[in-house]
Amino acid sequence: MNQSGQLGGAMTTIAENLRAIRATIPDTVRLLAVSKTFPAAAIRAAYGEGVRDFGESRIQEAIAKQAELADLTDIQWHFIGHLQSNKAQKALTHFDWIHTCDHLALAQRLDRLAAPLEKSPRILLQVKPCPDPDKYGWPLESLGEDLPALAQCQHLNIQGLMTILPLSLTSGEIRQAFQATQAAAAQIQGQFSPALKMTELSMGMSGDYPLAVEAGATMIRIGRGIFGDRPPFPPPT
Repeated sequence: MNQSGQLGGAMTTIAENLRAIRATIPDTVRLLAVSKTFPAAAIRAAYGEGVRDFGESRIQEAIAKQAELADLTDIQWHFIGHLQSNKAQKALTHFDWIHTCDHLALAQRLDRLAAPLEKSPRILLQVKPCPDPDKYGWPLESLGEDLPALAQCQHLNIQGLMTILPLSLTSGEIRQAFQATQAAAAQIQGQFSPALKMTELSMGMSGDYPLAVEAGATMIRIGRGIFGDRPPFPPPT
């Protein structure tokens, strides 16, 4: 099969995958297509099927795709990778959402940088509902210590929590972790509204999103389930 045929087959699969996923989630759940490492053509295909939210984890890769897709003016770009402090300004400039604000110093830096940019970026606080040395974020039991300072970040539009769970959990443990995240968001909302809104819960990926939706997720992040197997990241340039 030639390259054109391969591309056409991939686009058909994207459409079919999206229909299957949408049949399993309520309309109130935002479907975030995790497009990192996939080409702009795949994003355009998902856009043609009604997707407007796309997640990227490498800023330079995302900037190149944004330029190629500049005609799609209503895309919402979500940063979902680990955000280094020295990339904070670029993230603010090129993304509508940052899901991975994972410590207080980063939040405060984003707040300072947002002021002269006249932006009020939509931010999610990355949390760990269960121990995981391989993930960034606040352990749920220690997040409370930083909430008063987070509430003082006047230029951030803090919308809720985000979590990525360890791969080794059982279904019961996954359900419990998602429920703990939802409970934490509800408690924060009660104590710190309106400074910390906590109306968004970004949790659940291709393998566990039904459990996340059951626990109250408002955003699910699906990559493989939409686009298929992920190609390897290119080497850094």
